[in-house]
Amino acid sequence: MIERQLLQPLLEALAEAPAVCLLGPRQAGKTTLALEVAARLGGLYLDLESERDRARLADPEAYLERHLDRLVILDEVHRTPGLFPVLRGLIDRSRRAGRRAGLYLLLGSAGLDLLRQSGESLAGRVRLLELTPFSALEPTGRSLDALWLRGGFPESLLAKSDALSLRWRQDFIRTYLERDIPQLGPRIAAETLRRFWTMLAHRQGAPLNVAELARSLGVDAKTAARYLDLLVDLLLARRLAPWHANVGKRLTKSPRVYLRDSGILHSLLGIADLEALLAHPVVGASWEGLVIENLITAAPRGTEAYFYRTSGGAEIDLVLVFASGERWAVEVKRSTAPRPTRGFHSACEDLEPARRLVVYPGTERFPVAAGVDAIGLAELAGELHVLARRPDGRHRGESKARSPKVGGVP
Repeated sequence: MIERQLLQPLLEALAEAPAVCLLGPRQAGKTTLALEVAARLGGLYLDLESERDRARLADPEAYLERHLDRLVILDEVHRTPGLFPVLRGLIDRSRRAGRRAGLYLLLGSAGLDLLRQSGESLAGRVRLLELTPFSALEPTGRSLDALWLRGGFPESLLAKSDALSLRWRQDFIRTYLERDIPQLGPRIAAETLRRFWTMLAHRQGAPLNVAELARSLGVDAKTAARYLDLLVDLLLARRLAPWHANVGKRLTKSPRVYLRDSGILHSLLGIADLEALLAHPVVGASWEGLVIENLITAAPRGTEAYFYRTSGGAEIDLVLVFASGERWAVEVKRSTAPRPTRGFHSACEDLEPARRLVVYPGTERFPVAAGVDAIGLAELAGELHVLARRPDGRHRGESKARSPKVGGVP
């Protein structure tokens, strides 16, 4: 098994909280990680898509009371929302009796739905973690270009060839459209949602314009917004919020939308290999999305991510705001000789970030302008990961004072 970056944080969370909710898209490796945890802690695994395992929970309270002394893993738990009140009762009764609370690891693929269900019943009793597909920091034995082309889903990244990887991703998309999504609520025509998904792929990293998407799809704006909410809920798309604060300038207010996995993006656009990707108009936006996802994944808990753009052209691709309030400005360039733009310098004058960085495809670190360093993706993600593993969550020299609260579009 390839050791996942989230393994140690997950073990720590299970040692501290009576319930841990592990979110992530299908096929990201949640079950594999959970089984590794079960092997280490002696846990019991139940798959709630299995008829046999659901039968064990015909009387969930009686069954789970028999296993209060061990870790119980409940996979695809969002399909049985009635379990959450039961878990709350078991945890609370154990606490009142002075006994060790039962440990529950809950796995699910529908992010917002699972957050809502767990939040309503397990508030104050559950810790939320997200497992993404493989990142640039995980030892998969594949190059950064392979990760970029194929994406991070294990079956896609570790395939024996680009052709096999592409076929897996095509099957993955079809399965989501024809099997998984219809199980989540009102039926949406698979072909309609595929068209919408592909439209987002063509607009990778562009400001969200729901009205334009709706016109192109032939539906009303509310329906198009609902389709986007669904893909965000499934952890397949990301709305990157715009920074907004009182800087005395007119700021962009629409979020940017990214497909979170570059391999899925390329599959929807029919990009089969690296040569085709390098010749495609989406190459820059695709690389930008890969960098943004990896940096957000590696960042410490509590870090907020934004982009910054003014009507005058001042722009920062990614603004990371740490829990302390300190800000880093990140420009993304798909060039071996990266140079920050005038708009980046202007935006940095507005925000006064503590660090100014340009992420590029190379590995060497070097200055490209006064106070601005070019840095490889893996190195910067590694710095953020080290920072995330510090006990206080802060890096050296970082103050405890927080900046004024900023907001964004969720």
